[in-house]
Order: sequence, then C-alpha cells, then structure tokens
Amino acid sequence: MAATCSADELRLLLGDSANATAVADYICGRFDAVSYAVDNTYLLFSAYLVFAMQLGFAMLCAGSVRAKNTMNIMLTNVLDAATGGIFYYVFGFALAFGTPSNGFIGHHYFGLAQFPSSSYDYGFFIFQWAFAIAAAGITSGSIAERTQFVAYLIYSSVLTGLIYPIVLLDL
Repeated sequence: MAATCSADELRLLLGDSANATAVADYICGRFDAVSYAVDNTYLLFSAYLVFAMQLGFAMLCAGSVRAKNTMNIMLTNVLDAATGGIFYYVFGFALAFGTPSNGFIGHHYFGLAQFPSSSYDYGFFIFQWAFAIAAAGITSGSIAERTQFVAYLIYSSVLTGLIYPIVLLDL
C-alpha cells in the first residue's frame, strides 16, 4: 500500500493553531518529495543491478568460448548495450509505452519525443532499457562462435528495438 500524506489528518494532530494548515501542507509537500526521491533512487539502483547482469553474461560467455573468441564475445556484449540503447531509444520505448494506435503497439514517444510532461523523469526509461538489453545479452551466449559479428548486431538491434517492446506490451 502506498503511503499518502493528508493535510486534513495532520491538522488534527497539530490542533487549531493559526499556522496548522500551512504547516500541514508543508509537511505533506516534503513527504511527497522525499517519497518521489526514494522511489526514483530505488528504480535507478534496480536498473543498475539489471545492467550489471550484462557483465555477468559477458563473463559467462567469455568463459564458455575458445580463447581466440573471447574478445569478440566481450565486444558483442558491449555493443549489445550500445546499439540496444540506440534502438530502444528511437523505437522500443514508443512501441512498448506509447499510446496504441490500433490496440497493439504504440505510436507516440519515438526518440523519446512528446513525453507526457516536461517534468517526466527518465528513470523508468532507463529501467526498461536495462531489461531490453538484458534480453539481448541472454541470447548472446547461445550463439557464441556460431554467427558472424554483424549478423548478431542486426539481430540484437531488432530484438531490442522491435521484438522485446512488442512482447513487453502484451504482458
């Protein structure tokens, strides 16, 4: 259950003093600001932990391939995050969280344009981006030493920017 602050309830505690309303409004405003900051901190820390999974996937994949392919696997995992970030920024977030045009996929927020408000925080975008690149990182281990580098980058970009957001929308 979400914690809420009610100025009316605080006025009961503060009594009938002349400044009770102002004090209650101030306390509730501060409570809301702290609650927002704690929520965003938790969201960004969670995104960091999911993003750190990429390092684990990279190490797992590097340990499961021959020594000559270790650098290729590490580069693949780094470029998963980079190209995944670009494609999720341009297409993925809009397809997953934009206003649906046909009840299936969204058509707003391409390139993070036309956000709901000017004060929209990007923490939610970063959190979702971390999961999108984690989905691509999981698959990199299964095709290690079996594909060409450019072919995998194309696959990873399509997965992060098109397939994952549509599946996410349907969950």
